[in-house]
Amino acid sequence: MTPVHLGGPRLALREVEPEDTNALLTIYGDPEATRHLSFEPRTPDQVQLIVDRSITSAQDSPRTEYCLAVTLLGQPELIGYARLATEPQQAATIGFALHPAKWGQGLGIETVHLLCALGFNSLGLHRIWAARSPLNEASARTLLRAGMTEDGRIRDHVFVRGAWRDSITYSILEYEWSPISEMGEAAKEGGSGAASGAAQVPLVDLPDGGS
Repeated sequence: MTPVHLGGPRLALREVEPEDTNALLTIYGDPEATRHLSFEPRTPDQVQLIVDRSITSAQDSPRTEYCLAVTLLGQPELIGYARLATEPQQAATIGFALHPAKWGQGLGIETVHLLCALGFNSLGLHRIWAARSPLNEASARTLLRAGMTEDGRIRDHVFVRGAWRDSITYSILEYEWSPISEMGEAAKEGGSGAASGAAQVPLVDLPDGGS
């Protein structure tokens, strides 16, 4: 399997490497960074297992799981973690989390576009979908500005922090998607109405709890 390396205007997706463990822990071990995700903060040992699994799954044939590091374009350091998991009927679910220091910069929109580029251009998918916490309105804006459509609500979708939680789902079809270069500056920067700073939480539930 050819390693994944996709670049956008500001970001890149690449395969996870052993050296990414500490950087991923700053995201997955942070209560604020995981506040709207479908799992509680991870321990160092749990993050190490996620990195190990990400590397191992990249060798599967056929490959059904793409666990990828999000980096700034031209820089090696992991600033986020993204995942695409294929499903039957040419479909996949996506999710991602970015380091809180990178929130409020429109990078979530570009992350979604890069995942869609992987799914539609490289894998020949027909449909990609994502889910978010009902309280995470910033992710709603991110997904809509990336071209996705809100589909509905899955009741009691995940059990997290001692309670059941619904999820709001979104999807995009292959003929609806446009590369980010065709979306204009508003899409790249998050639009004039985007929340800024810590108020914008560009987190989309990672399939299988981020593990």
